[in-house]
Amino acid sequence: MTIKQALKLKNKLIKEISENTKLMQQYNSVEVGNQRPYSSQYLYKQIENDAIELANLKVRIHLANTPVLAEIFWMSEMKSMISALKKMDCTEGKSNRDRYRMESEVVLTSEISLVTRNEEIKMLEAKIDAIQDKLDTFNATTEI
Repeated sequence: MTIKQALKLKNKLIKEISENTKLMQQYNSVEVGNQRPYSSQYLYKQIENDAIELANLKVRIHLANTPVLAEIFWMSEMKSMISALKKMDCTEGKSNRDRYRMESEVVLTSEISLVTRNEEIKMLEAKIDAIQDKLDTFNATTEI
């Protein structure tokens, strides 16, 4: 099995665990005399089996990813940087953003301009895309 196939299986197991957990929680207690559509005991055993399989699969994926862990972690950090940049206020000039606290307009200046911020985001996104392409190839060709 390749990493790509293992990642698909991982997502499938996560979905099954989530769905079975919802059913188990919803149908554990039913009114006396009503038919129980799902057995919570059976569902719990399925959840347990899937969770064991998921944990083992995650270990195999992690070990197989050792050669590209630096890229994976760097990509994650760049995504966090993009998120922070997108939240950064780059307002320049007159603003009444604090008009509820102040009666007059204020003049703002930003150290990093809107254009510079957006260019940085695009640059980071391009780096992420390049790493993702490398990871896609690695995942499709690496056996676990």
